[in-house]
Amino acid sequence: MLIDSHCHLNYKGLVEQQGDILTRARAAGIGGFLNISTRQREWADIIATADAHDDVWASVGIHPHEADEHIDLGAAALLAAAHHPKVIAIGETGLDYYYDHSDRAAQQALFRTHIAVARETGLPLIIHTRDAEEDTTRIIAEEMAAGAFPALIHCFTASAAFGQAMLDLGLTISISGIVTFKNAHDLQAVAADIPADRLLVETDAPFLAPVPHRGKVCEPAFTADTARFVAGLRGVSVEELAAVTTANFFRLFTKAQGSAPHAQAQSLAERAA
Repeated sequence: MLIDSHCHLNYKGLVEQQGDILTRARAAGIGGFLNISTRQREWADIIATADAHDDVWASVGIHPHEADEHIDLGAAALLAAAHHPKVIAIGETGLDYYYDHSDRAAQQALFRTHIAVARETGLPLIIHTRDAEEDTTRIIAEEMAAGAFPALIHCFTASAAFGQAMLDLGLTISISGIVTFKNAHDLQAVAADIPADRLLVETDAPFLAPVPHRGKVCEPAFTADTARFVAGLRGVSVEELAAVTTANFFRLFTKAQGSAPHAQAQSLAERAA
């Protein structure tokens, strides 16, 4: 069984046929889905989707692109939403200096707010970072020094040095379908070397469809394609990679263990504990 550790089931391209998409994913061996939020107005719908399916969980957070629209969002709103039993993560949050859709100071302030909530709740922080390695590393290091919190870098595409810095700070790294792209040689080298107990796989659906689905709307079922590719890079079977990444998911997202829908998932959660 595989877990899609980062997808957007309520985004255009997936929400219109959400039931069929989940059915196809389950048939492909995907046994769990973390449905990610990026704006406060999405939280209710994303949580409702998780409530409707035993194998779907939710996050609450604000993407850095949306920071300017959430200047007044305080920790209290995130804390209140995080109490829901199917909310197992905070984010996605972080820094994006590639597009600069929001003021960088606003992004950094909101990032620290999310970190404070992750620290208080114990829920893992899902971090988006693009063209912001130095500030991302600095903020995480400063905040870890103030009090540890669980976290991961989602859809990792950064440098090997940044990846090592994140591992040194205790974070997990999640690999998306970008790793299958023919020009992703540096990312492939990183994916081959991530410690086995710090690795997750994801789709970021409906974005970034892996080979052989390039040009299509990405679906959670495609987690299997990324997992096969990463398994090949690491010289292990896809079954071994699935077991390891699923155990890692439940070790990191401990709140999901209480609602794991399958006996296999529960067994892996117990092994990870």
